[in-house]
Amino acid sequence: MTQYGKVAVMFGGSSAEREVSLMSGNAVLDALLRSGVDAHPFDPAEKPLSALHDEQFDRVFIALHGRGGEDGTVQGALELMKLPYTGSGVMASSVGMDKWRTKLVWQAVGIPTPEYEVLTADSDFAAVEARLGLPLMVKPAHEGSSIGIVKVSEPGQLAAAWHEAASLDRLVIAERFIAGREYTAPVLDDQALPLIRIAAPEGNYDYQHKYFTDDTQYFCPCGLPEALEAQMRDTVLRAFKVLGAEGWGRIDLMLDDEGRFYLLEINTSPGMTSHSLVPMAARVAGIPFEALCLRILDGAHVG
Repeated sequence: MTQYGKVAVMFGGSSAEREVSLMSGNAVLDALLRSGVDAHPFDPAEKPLSALHDEQFDRVFIALHGRGGEDGTVQGALELMKLPYTGSGVMASSVGMDKWRTKLVWQAVGIPTPEYEVLTADSDFAAVEARLGLPLMVKPAHEGSSIGIVKVSEPGQLAAAWHEAASLDRLVIAERFIAGREYTAPVLDDQALPLIRIAAPEGNYDYQHKYFTDDTQYFCPCGLPEALEAQMRDTVLRAFKVLGAEGWGRIDLMLDDEGRFYLLEINTSPGMTSHSLVPMAARVAGIPFEALCLRILDGAHVG
């Protein structure tokens, strides 16, 4: 497939999600090679970005996760180098990597997202517990793959949970816990793919259960009434677009026991591992993994 030229599959990097990125990138690289694309691995933790020009790459498939790869920094460098790259641009990547600012945008246009508070060392932790209720979730605002998330279930535990999350990120939020069922909604080319229901052991869909165990169950089709799923997918697509996201991504949701749904966060460079959810929904939509990788690569852009 010569129309793509020489393609760098960028994965690895130096974020806390390096291990997952290595799995995603290798899966994408293998799929592109099987499809006849002149694809090569590129780890920005091992090579300077200037090597992309030195080695005469024509476009970049970004399979980096987390800070330094999903937060607009690499996207900005590639813009300056005028090298087409996959996924969202600088602004959407930067805002999407920030859970707090994502919520601010969604709230501004009326998209439902759980109540929250930004935490600092000076926060009145008891007052936050009282306002948001228990249990609640404490999250580093710029980490993905559930890294650093702590569930606070007992009064008086919030300060310790903040301290743990703050060791990973200067910006930490406390979020109202939504009891119910967890879903995720992949997006591809301005289309919300079928929802996936996630059933993790004891409801704990953490880093280990996401990538390294087989005891989490996934249901796609998700089993929701058609009208409700359509409403959730429409809201997901609106949330994706209002952030300026492009190409592909994934938005996580909760559906409470009263049938109300809430958007939690966006992932602008989702996993592409054997456990990953975008490939799963794409398969249900009739898009095999190789075709999915080519669709994403087709959308490589500058600007």
